[in-house]
Amino acid sequence: MVAAQRLVQSHYSSSSDDEEDEEIGTRDVKKGKILASTFTTYTVQTGGDVNGLERTNQYVSELFQSGAVTCLICIASVKRIQAVWSCGGCYSLFHIPCIQKWAKDSAFLVSSVTDEDFGQKQHPWPCPKCRTEYPPSATPNRYVCYCEKVQDPPVDPWLLPHSCGQVCERPLTPSCGHTCLLLCHPGPCPPCPKMVHVACMCGKGRPLPRRCSNKAWSCQQRCGKMLPCKQHSCTQQCHSGPCAPCPRVGVQKCVCGREQTERECASPSWNCKQVCGGVLSCGNHTCDRECHGGLCGACPRTGERACPCGKSKCSRPCTEEVGTCGDTCDRPLTCGIHTCSMRCHHGNCETCRQEVERSCRCGRYSRVVPCHKEYLCDTKCPNTRSCQRHQCRRKCCPGNCPPCDQNCGRSLGCRNHKCPSICHQGACYPCPETVQVKCACGSSCLVVPCGRERSTKPPRCKELCRSPASCHHPSREDHRCHQEACPPCRQPCLLALTRCKHACPAPCHDRVLIKSQQAKVAGPWEQPTEPAFVQKALPCPPCQVPIPTSCLGEHEVSPVPCYKRGPFTCKRPCGRLLTCGNHTCTKECHTVSKGNKSGCEECEVGCCKPRPRGCPHPCSLRCHPGDCPVCQQMIRQRCHCKITLIYVECTKLQSADRESKIQLASCNNQCPKELSCGHRCKQVCHPGQCEEICQQKVKVRCPCKRIKKEFPCAKLQEDQSLVECDSTCKLHLQKASQLKEEEEKAAKEEEQKKLQAECEAFEKRQKGRRRERRRKGEVEEERESWAKYKLFLLVPVCGVALAAAVYYLM
Repeated sequence: MVAAQRLVQSHYSSSSDDEEDEEIGTRDVKKGKILASTFTTYTVQTGGDVNGLERTNQYVSELFQSGAVTCLICIASVKRIQAVWSCGGCYSLFHIPCIQKWAKDSAFLVSSVTDEDFGQKQHPWPCPKCRTEYPPSATPNRYVCYCEKVQDPPVDPWLLPHSCGQVCERPLTPSCGHTCLLLCHPGPCPPCPKMVHVACMCGKGRPLPRRCSNKAWSCQQRCGKMLPCKQHSCTQQCHSGPCAPCPRVGVQKCVCGREQTERECASPSWNCKQVCGGVLSCGNHTCDRECHGGLCGACPRTGERACPCGKSKCSRPCTEEVGTCGDTCDRPLTCGIHTCSMRCHHGNCETCRQEVERSCRCGRYSRVVPCHKEYLCDTKCPNTRSCQRHQCRRKCCPGNCPPCDQNCGRSLGCRNHKCPSICHQGACYPCPETVQVKCACGSSCLVVPCGRERSTKPPRCKELCRSPASCHHPSREDHRCHQEACPPCRQPCLLALTRCKHACPAPCHDRVLIKSQQAKVAGPWEQPTEPAFVQKALPCPPCQVPIPTSCLGEHEVSPVPCYKRGPFTCKRPCGRLLTCGNHTCTKECHTVSKGNKSGCEECEVGCCKPRPRGCPHPCSLRCHPGDCPVCQQMIRQRCHCKITLIYVECTKLQSADRESKIQLASCNNQCPKELSCGHRCKQVCHPGQCEEICQQKVKVRCPCKRIKKEFPCAKLQEDQSLVECDSTCKLHLQKASQLKEEEEKAAKEEEQKKLQAECEAFEKRQKGRRRERRRKGEVEEERESWAKYKLFLLVPVCGVALAAAVYYLM
């Protein structure tokens, strides 16, 4: 919980943070003073070598900083309590388990690639950073201090981490016979601080006391030593080492003395590249060597000489050539297997042209080829190269595949660079690059191995923050340089408010953290799409300057905040007379212009004045001055036929006479009532009973339905037999009866014909069935007789056939 609170508080600066920065800054100053006082004795006298101290100072200062030293194998910080090993070449620190695994893996990879008998040879292993090779016996197996005097040095907060606290006493480099005088420390030992008496480099000056590490000094006098040309002396000031070559230029002859040219005095001997041409001792030939010194020597053709093949020798004058011996040459040819088959001859032997059966380089195929030619097949090698990633693909490979020539290209542990080495097995070497982790302003920096910049905290900086103000103020409040976002501005806003132009006294609110409205997530596996807090500019708060203001009804004067400036209500009743002239306003204090009472409430009390006689409705207006208006309300009632609802004005109904009331109560539609005859009443909606005299027209037919006539319904009720049949109707009835009889007779005849046809068809079907039964009976009788007598017939026939067959066989 405490760590979480510190993490949250680290985003904002406070007085405690400033005090902590001051304490850390004071601590860094003290640390720098301690280191400066430690190395002062190396530089205050006789010009000590400052460059030699930088590496030692860097290693010591990095150990003081938490997390500054990193193991390049596991890319993790080297802690005070962990066992480490220091490389003797680059002085880098590694965890002992990491360097042991590194040495084992490196030796294993080398032996697996180079050894035929795997694991029998002892291969050295390299340092991960500087590639310094160590024998297998030098693999670290114990934890010692930097000077290797104490094993498992104890953790002491007053000493450097992994130091024993004793005097180093390691031999200094370059070797001068003295030892290191610092306490056990990391990195290289500083230059020797001992004081010795030495002469100058030319030996002319008297001895002076000098630092042993910087004992070479110049007396600034002329050297004067004789140069190698033996003609001039050295003109340089007192210097170390041999004198430089003579810089003067003079006319120099070549070795043979024929030509001369201007050359540096330091290199007087030169050749003119011409053939000597001097007469040899024989007096017949000349020297064919280029420009040389001394005598030309004896003639190379004098004495005993051999023939071209070397089998016979003879002595002849140098002017005569030695001829061939006539024997076979037999000198070995360039192939180294066969000899020359030509006669002894001058010059070189020709190329061997004998055909031999030769295997290709990989040994898969063989072919007869000339001896001087090498046979290579086109088969590409499928073996994997030493990197175990790429194929050889070399034509006719004998098996000794060359090392892989492609770049490795794999990402290093830093995840920033790729391996630049040739493709190899196993893990790549750690990234050798370093990265500077700077503070926000860039004044302070920390050098860390590449890849550690993501997990390394930026160094503390003593400078003031240079970030520009993010609000409307011209500058920020003074605070130390930091890596996170600057703290919120606490200066007064002082912006002029838009309504009253007063200065805003609130703290600056241009960038305020406000909790964002995040959408709900389905579960913990989903991440919110928006940040929890968002920086927004808030408006200035309302102005709180008090201003004396009267209330709306001008009852009182009170101080009101500036943002509420203007008439206000004092919560008292208004008390002004309403427009009705009967009541007063009961609303709270409100604005009413002089001579106008439109702001007051309206009287909500109903009218209490008496209504006209016969009107049951109250007055529709609220409390009002003067007489009530005429009643305009409608009275709802049923019409005379009790079907339709009609609305009549109250005033008309009350002022109408009896006839007018009957007319107003009618719906003016046909009466829906039925008369005793069954027809509807023809009168308009009316009160009382309907008249029974029906005038509806009714159609009446004669008994035979031929004659049709219309009569009023009332007349039909009095007499039912108004239409009778005539003679024509009777004739039509007789003809209809005759036609009906004829149709019935024809239907009976048709029915008899159908019955007769069905009987005939039935008889025909019965006759066909009898014939089939007779045929089936005859066939069955024949089958029964054959089955009955076939045994008696077949036995004699078979016996006769068998006898005949036996007779013919015999």
